[in-house]
Amino acid sequence: MQSELVRGTSFPFATGRARGPWLRLLSEVLNLAGPSAEFLRHSERDWASATFSGARHTVALTFDGAAAVAHGEAFMTLLPDHEFTVPRHIVADAAVTSVEQTQAPARMTLEVELLVLQDF
Repeated sequence: MQSELVRGTSFPFATGRARGPWLRLLSEVLNLAGPSAEFLRHSERDWASATFSGARHTVALTFDGAAAVAHGEAFMTLLPDHEFTVPRHIVADAAVTSVEQTQAPARMTLEVELLVLQDF
């Protein structure tokens, strides 16, 4: 499943499973990242083990400007230990998987991956 931010709107839309936990998860990621984060994209792929099922979510964000980059660095520190509240789901893992940073102009683009398991 893929969701995209539509320019000119304030909300992402989804194709496919619109009732999954992705919107709540994305909302929490954006709240944690703060107002200086710009949402770039979200993707989701099914995940399963012998005992659990869920999905891996990838979220890309960018932070423009020195102050925003500082917020992005704080977000990277907070993300792994953040307690997400997604009804009927558990965020089992949250990690930064990619960082691209430039000094002039100050800009940081992050890709984070979250493993979300169904909690029955």
